[in-house]
Amino acid sequence: MIKSALTTLAIAALSLGTVFGLEYFNLISTKYFAPRYEAVRRETFEQSKAYNQGTIQEIENFYLEYTKASDEHKKAIASIVLHRLADYDKTKLSPELQDFVAKLKKDY
Repeated sequence: MIKSALTTLAIAALSLGTVFGLEYFNLISTKYFAPRYEAVRRETFEQSKAYNQGTIQEIENFYLEYTKASDEHKKAIASIVLHRLADYDKTKLSPELQDFVAKLKKDY
């Protein structure tokens, strides 16, 4: 009877230890692999057609607003555009928009 209870207790402890070990391994592997998965997802997103077209359309809209804006608003628009394009590959922009961004960098 006691031997049976000890065996049951040992099996329960072993099962609990196994579950804990597997969960700990899952936590460690997630900590290691999750940032790498997210980096790949971000890179894929930044190379997507939708992201690039959206960014170009947004900068074109800012360009049109900039041409109509007062001096105060031009500074604000310049700040927004330069911030949005800080990590963007500017070679994907049209020559007109590249000139616009270069002008903003020079003036502000």
